[in-house]
Amino acid sequence: MRTIGAAIIGCAVLLIVFPGAARSGTAALADARRIVDDAGRTITVDRPFRRIISLYPAHTENLFALDAGDQVVGVSPSETYPREALQKPVFSSHDGAEKFLAAQPDLILARPMIDQAYGPLLAQLEGLGIKVVSVQPHTVAEMFTYWRILGTLTGTRARADQMIAEFERSVAEFRRRAPAADQRPKVYFESIHGKMKTFAPESMAVFALTTAGGVNVAADAEPVSGTNIAAYGKEKLLERGAEIEVYLAQVGPMNRTSLEIIRNEPGFQVIRAVREGRVFLIDEGLVSRPTMRLLDGIAAIAQQIYPN
Repeated sequence: MRTIGAAIIGCAVLLIVFPGAARSGTAALADARRIVDDAGRTITVDRPFRRIISLYPAHTENLFALDAGDQVVGVSPSETYPREALQKPVFSSHDGAEKFLAAQPDLILARPMIDQAYGPLLAQLEGLGIKVVSVQPHTVAEMFTYWRILGTLTGTRARADQMIAEFERSVAEFRRRAPAADQRPKVYFESIHGKMKTFAPESMAVFALTTAGGVNVAADAEPVSGTNIAAYGKEKLLERGAEIEVYLAQVGPMNRTSLEIIRNEPGFQVIRAVREGRVFLIDEGLVSRPTMRLLDGIAAIAQQIYPN
């Protein structure tokens, strides 16, 4: 199946490597292919993997977008999209090795957080001959390589390249429609309300914001290492309050906030967007996942900041 939205991610830490060639996430594929994941594992892909357990919803969503949904034999407990993924058997990093083995997987797709927290389980499965690949891109600049790697793993590289081309065309059209720079509103994009965190300047969420025609007021935020989140702090946020024309917050498992919580936050009345009623929420699945639905996120942000 094909999803609607998109994100560009070429992994600096997840590379397709060719013997005798410099490491490059965008180099052309050769017959002999090796993948180095975020944990430093090297995987040689002699043939597509046909029985995949995905432990991260973004991996699952991308596998279906690559038309490799039939190769998925298990998914994480956190799946929400696409609908077909909800019919797959559920696997958790809390499950024992026996449950994984019963599904006869040839590949387990994880991400660094799972790799670090449940290393012994994954190591046990690797010891039993099951390949493990751990990857989680954080920036739009990393997504292309990520898609190509998934395409390499599943034998759907042509579809991965097609997704990239579709994404580029859509982004070009969004940028063509965006207003002139001096007409773009200044936006604060909240990632985690309780910790007063925003998004890293190079994150997918900020890419979506700027592509939609917004100006990131927190461009000076300090990224948290290894994530797309950035520290900002309430004091600094309130200092910029008069500049903030739109207050945007992702909402979902990472940030269980609401319009009421934001509007009633002590001190937030100094924020222009709060006073003027320009506070908006957006599904974190549309802005924080490296999937085709990032395009939907861009469209949603554009509609919020330019309602007319």
